Amino acid sequence: MYYNPITFHLSLCFLIIFVSIHLLLNFSTSEVTKGGFSVKLIHKNSPRPTPPRVMRSLYSYTPQSQINAYLGHYLMELSIGTPPTNIYAVLDSGSDLIWTQCVPCNNCYKQLNPMFAPQLSSTYSNMSCESEQCHKLDTTLCSLQNNCNYTYAYASASMTQGVLAQETITLTSTTGEPVSIEGIIFGCGHNNTGSFNDHEMGIIGIGGGPMSLISQIGYSFGSKKFSQCLVPFHSDISISSKMSFGDGSDVLGDDVVSTPLVTKEDNTPYFVTLLGISVGDTYLPFNISSESVVKGNIFIDSGTPPTILPQQLYDKVVNEVRNQIALEPIENDQDLGSQLCYRTTIIQEVPVLIAHFEGADVQLTSTQTFIPTKDGVFCLGLTNTSSDGGIYGNFAQTNYLIGFDLERQIVSFKPIDCTKQ
Repeated sequence: MYYNPITFHLSLCFLIIFVSIHLLLNFSTSEVTKGGFSVKLIHKNSPRPTPPRVMRSLYSYTPQSQINAYLGHYLMELSIGTPPTNIYAVLDSGSDLIWTQCVPCNNCYKQLNPMFAPQLSSTYSNMSCESEQCHKLDTTLCSLQNNCNYTYAYASASMTQGVLAQETITLTSTTGEPVSIEGIIFGCGHNNTGSFNDHEMGIIGIGGGPMSLISQIGYSFGSKKFSQCLVPFHSDISISSKMSFGDGSDVLGDDVVSTPLVTKEDNTPYFVTLLGISVGDTYLPFNISSESVVKGNIFIDSGTPPTILPQQLYDKVVNEVRNQIALEPIENDQDLGSQLCYRTTIIQEVPVLIAHFEGADVQLTSTQTFIPTKDGVFCLGLTNTSSDGGIYGNFAQTNYLIGFDLERQIVSFKPIDCTKQ
């Protein structure tokens, strides 16, 4: 779910196709050493800020939360405030801000669980307009009360408005003990609109910008890195995805491949370079009409379900997949639009796709490429854009341990059955 401070539009047709969702961890749940920690993903007037402080030692156990898949997104569970309120928010590597819906919330979307009430938390404090952190977002304004008001918009046309504040967040360890981190800056959203469903209580931005959870935690857990292992959306809902932060989140093994992260002026997205895509034995270069490839032409986004490709490459890939599948594709279904879909109870005999990143070939099987959109129908998990760049979505990220090492500036991939981790 890519954040852009200026107006930026992507087609929303894929949202309807994939049950009205908006576009835009091989490690186990065992103890993470050297101060790292892991979480699970659900299949659902302030003083001068100080750096986040971990309230309990993490060297003897692993702080953990649930993260599961729900309607194209991965919801991370954490608690916020004192006493703690449970929050289930979209895990999003394409944005930075951490925010949740807050009371009062007169112009907000409906959510099932109670909203966070800042007036009931003893550790809540609004950010002052004079604070350095207030100006780390591009779209903040001072209120009459000298609070730091923010507006944060996404490429899906979703938006949150509210007050930047400081709070304590709490995760639960594998031993059942709470692990609290003080001084986390987040958005207390009082006006939130867009394509959110009632299970989603906000967004947890884990991008590369200064306000993200990753950047705020920094080196609190040994090193600035994290890894994820996302289960496919059609997995048993009782099976959680997993995420690990800090030391112990390295992606290791003989079958690991890595690609460089590309630094750009916009430091939020995790840009990498895609050289091309193979469909079976047919190689299709990223730039159909040119031999040169722009560095950082695609970014990895856990908040966008489909992989988004420039129009020319998208057309080539879809046509080649169609040619290599013996089944007859579905035609003239208004619910499915123009995407490539097949009516079948199980998708088999489909070509393997290979994403050729710089220095890393990532093989994508039917689990990552064909998505069950409704009973008896599977659709290719790609869509197109008129932009020159693309987005590597969360469908393609499933069943891979993907590590983001922000010290070495690399992303690593290891194929693995995430349902068994």
